[in-house]
Amino acid sequence: MKILRPVVVLAGVMSLSACGFDKMDEVKALNEANATGNAFTQALTQEYKNYVNREINQFDDHADSLHFARKGLSSARGDMVMPEPVSDWNLMPGHAEELIAARTRLVNVYSYGAREMQPDLSAFAQSRFDCWIEEQEENFQQDAISACKAQALDAIAKLEAAMPAAPAPMAEPMIMDEPFDVNPAEPMKAEDAVYIVFFDFDKSNLNASALSIVDAAAQEAQTRDLNTIRVTGFTDTSGSRSYNQKLSMKRANIVKDALAKRGVDVNVIVTDHRGENELLVQTADGIREPANRRTQITFE
Repeated sequence: MKILRPVVVLAGVMSLSACGFDKMDEVKALNEANATGNAFTQALTQEYKNYVNREINQFDDHADSLHFARKGLSSARGDMVMPEPVSDWNLMPGHAEELIAARTRLVNVYSYGAREMQPDLSAFAQSRFDCWIEEQEENFQQDAISACKAQALDAIAKLEAAMPAAPAPMAEPMIMDEPFDVNPAEPMKAEDAVYIVFFDFDKSNLNASALSIVDAAAQEAQTRDLNTIRVTGFTDTSGSRSYNQKLSMKRANIVKDALAKRGVDVNVIVTDHRGENELLVQTADGIREPANRRTQITFE
């Protein structure tokens, strides 16, 4: 990783030289952890366990094992851990461009609810992306690079295909002759930004996964000069239409309040509620469909 890697490695050497490379508390803690949180964070914890143990047992890579063990421990606590930021790793320009494109696609499909609707595949995609970026920085185990890259891109493509309102895949990145000058944090166009907050059955409270989406939407909103932030609540078809109208209004209002608590100007937030109209996944009446229990945040 860029800049921070020498500090982490040196700290690891100082600590491990005193107690031996066999005493790696974070790795041990991850292997013993019982993951909590939602289906995605539990699946991601197991993915990081597998990856960390492979890095130690096959490649004797203690520094990266410690880094990903810490990510696994955060996920085991139920925290919403994101794919590795490309800017944190020392990468050649062409490699960085590929990884930026892949990460953008993965984060984008997360915003469409991939972690909630496809938790196992989402966790696999993230772990393979993190594997790809770690191997690509080292840039000497070509078989490992190719395997992680192929697995990551295949999983991302499957997630995009599985989403009811999936975004179109990004075009293949161009290899530029000019020096690398891509900002991985460059925001998308306001009208293209869609954040989807999902809810448990018959609930309007925000769980850890929902809060992570609200956090991302609030951070993005505060970087823009927006006229309107539209917050629209929806339900599935289970329950009466009149009840679902009220429930969708509660879901919209809870997201509005959460945005306001995170510093978003409440005067630009407009709420709407559609009940069981405009389903993300078309179902018959009376069907409990997780993808339809949602609130959408859009910018204008």
